[in-house]
Amino acid sequence: MNETRQTEKERSFMTTPLSARGVPVFVVYLLAFIGGVYILNPGAGVIELIPDNIPIIGNLDEGGAFLAIWYGLLEYFEGRKYRRQDDSAPN
Repeated sequence: MNETRQTEKERSFMTTPLSARGVPVFVVYLLAFIGGVYILNPGAGVIELIPDNIPIIGNLDEGGAFLAIWYGLLEYFEGRKYRRQDDSAPN
């Protein structure tokens, strides 16, 4: 039991829910929502954090938005497992 818990804690940063690292769950969901709105682009490209026509770094803002969405989905699907394990762990 203890070995499996250690291997789960050693998981990659990309596959561990942020709530397991101390970030409040509502913050993760809020960032994922903002990232989704940014990707849907309701301003039709008028509002850009980094203009897309700048070479190399032009798409970093979209990458950050997708990363926020990724962590939101990861929190939704994997975060419940972590919270359930913490609740069932003896004090």
